[in-house]
Amino acid sequence: MSIMEESLALHRKLKGKISVESKFDIKNKKDLSLVYTPGVASSCLSIKDNPEEAYELTSKNNTVAVISDGTAVLGLGDIGPLAAIPVMEGKCAIFKRFAGIDAIPIVLNTKDVNELVQTIYHLAPSFGGINLEDISAPRCFEVEKRLRSMLDIPVFHDDQHGTAIACSAALLNALKLVKKDLEHAKIVINGAGSAGIAISTFLLGLGAKNLIVCDKAGILDPEDKNLNSTQVEMARLSNKRGYKGSLSVVLTKADAFIGVSAGNIVSKEMVRLMNQDAVVFALANPTPEISRELALEAGARIYGAGISNIPNQINNALVFPGLFKGLLKARVKQIDTDMEIAACKALAGLVSDSELTEDYIIPDVFNENVTKAISEAIIRCQLEK
Repeated sequence: MSIMEESLALHRKLKGKISVESKFDIKNKKDLSLVYTPGVASSCLSIKDNPEEAYELTSKNNTVAVISDGTAVLGLGDIGPLAAIPVMEGKCAIFKRFAGIDAIPIVLNTKDVNELVQTIYHLAPSFGGINLEDISAPRCFEVEKRLRSMLDIPVFHDDQHGTAIACSAALLNALKLVKKDLEHAKIVINGAGSAGIAISTFLLGLGAKNLIVCDKAGILDPEDKNLNSTQVEMARLSNKRGYKGSLSVVLTKADAFIGVSAGNIVSKEMVRLMNQDAVVFALANPTPEISRELALEAGARIYGAGISNIPNQINNALVFPGLFKGLLKARVKQIDTDMEIAACKALAGLVSDSELTEDYIIPDVFNENVTKAISEAIIRCQLEK
């Protein structure tokens, strides 16, 4: 069977990838009176008098909601909330496997920003954190921004920031290996949706100076009436040298390409236009912008992708388990840029200079040190505030 057929068979067999289990075995009436009425009233009253007790007396301390409207699922696009459930369950299974966090998949049957914000706001008391997932741009930016201002628990759109953290960690190590620095490297990002804008914003914050963002029409132009407000802002922040034209034009003499767009849109000829020791991250799923074989044949020195069957998998699964573990442990009310940078540097730092090779610029998701390093970085960052 192909991986798609095998996965479908597994899902059909499991009928869902997660389940709920009790931490306490109810064996008799005494046990029942402890976990439910009348004994449970004591916990209710304790929380009523001191809301922070909810973190000590309920599962709020280790529970995250994974929430989507199904409008930007993987490389599948707007497939609707029902069809998004398998992805949300997968995220929840990853939370449990790599961080021991209980995560609940929630899909919402609305695309309206106000309805999304209000619904999530009303659900929030049950959770210690909110992981937004697969909400299309530009609505995802507003949903996250508004929820962060309304809630006293961390809200994190993983497609944006998780991808940006993982991708930036990989790029920092790749540039170190080829002896180039972030400030002077010419970096081309193709894709101006949530991930592309977030990666661009993050790299600019880390010190990138020569960064250019493209979409289907070519290099972002602030005068383009088809761009949304977030894209217009990025067009103004990036491309300081005033490049104009298509992706192939701007790839000429580029040091790094980061694709978060669509499969098979980069050719060998386009890679050949890049500088020596070029870095190519083709992160489109399930089909990369260019395959590893073609990119390396065209002269790229380092290749990374979002898929798992090749070296240098760049995936937000490296980030969100450890990040939320740290956020929950430190009882963080809201995540900030300093914490995201700390997570990025912790992830990059797991590959030592002596270990760096073309096929090893970022740790594998099964590296047990990943969750620990990122969670500890978040906790340290919170303590220093």
